[in-house]
Amino acid sequence: MINNIPFLLALHSVDGLGPIRLKAILDYFKDPKLAWEANRNQLQEIGIPASAVNLLVEIRRKLDPFGYAQSIADSGIKWMSVFDQNYPKLLAQIYAPPVILYYQGEIQPEDKKAIAIVGTRKMTGYGKVVAQNFTKELSLAGLTIVSGLARGIDSQAHLTAIENSGRTIAVLGGGLNNLFPPENRGLAAKIALGFGAVISEFPPDCPSLPGNFPARNRIISGLSLGVCVVEAAEDSGSLITARHALEQGREVFAVPGPITSALSKGPITLIQEGARIVYSPEDILEELRIDRSGRIDKISQDLSDEEKKVLASLENENMHIDDLGRKLVFPAAKISALLLKMEISGLVQSLGSGIYCRR
Repeated sequence: MINNIPFLLALHSVDGLGPIRLKAILDYFKDPKLAWEANRNQLQEIGIPASAVNLLVEIRRKLDPFGYAQSIADSGIKWMSVFDQNYPKLLAQIYAPPVILYYQGEIQPEDKKAIAIVGTRKMTGYGKVVAQNFTKELSLAGLTIVSGLARGIDSQAHLTAIENSGRTIAVLGGGLNNLFPPENRGLAAKIALGFGAVISEFPPDCPSLPGNFPARNRIISGLSLGVCVVEAAEDSGSLITARHALEQGREVFAVPGPITSALSKGPITLIQEGARIVYSPEDILEELRIDRSGRIDKISQDLSDEEKKVLASLENENMHIDDLGRKLVFPAAKISALLLKMEISGLVQSLGSGIYCRR
């Protein structure tokens, strides 16, 4: 938890203060109010570009942080910071997680068991059937469906989750007051009214600009245990989401399609790069070791060699994640992903402050 949230929201509204720079400011000043009131020299000393400093000074002259925070609340938008206890644990583990998440609806603890389903905006009949089938079965197994509220596969994934009384999270490429595409406003409202959450790292009035979507895609994968790509062209943003997933140590699944379709090229490319080819929702449930009732199968699961090494290391002592990674010579993303999956499986337990023990 961090104090002086209105000043944090005001800082977050400054274009040019992305998650890395904003986190650097907060690490240096410790208090958003002190950062908001800092002079030019102090800000430039910690590496904030002159252009961003100039914009901050200009905004500071006319923006009242308390009035700004109240206007966000009055529009029905809630927020959480990366310092809050209820911030999604999966997302907190990625490189440069959003410092602020704006949202409508509710983000629940069970959303830590989530799968992203993404694909083309130009969905074919084949893609629609696949998206419906995978979403239905994964929702019924208790997985939260994460996608980007775009036309096509994304919209179909959200709709099917709702139709099956499942939970779904829509991640936007702009602010919540500028929802895009406009025809999905009704869908977004329905999600927020009891089926999940609509979220964004962009300030509420930020437009949905093309340059925002790669950043949006890292959140889709960051909220998920894995990403399933249904239909996608070779240059699709869905492939960016999948590659973010790989960098974050998450699973990547690709559904094959007709070789005559240009929308099969994206999944084929991912399969060539090492994604797991999946023919049914059961393939994903098996990989994540989740049974069809939504429970992790703790008894019959076959542990990987890497998971066995983690359990062996925690046999007689509690260890910090960094020490465990060094001991096993695992990259940070790998040990983080393993511990997260094993925690959800009930094999290990987080004791807080990065320390883990065996259950």
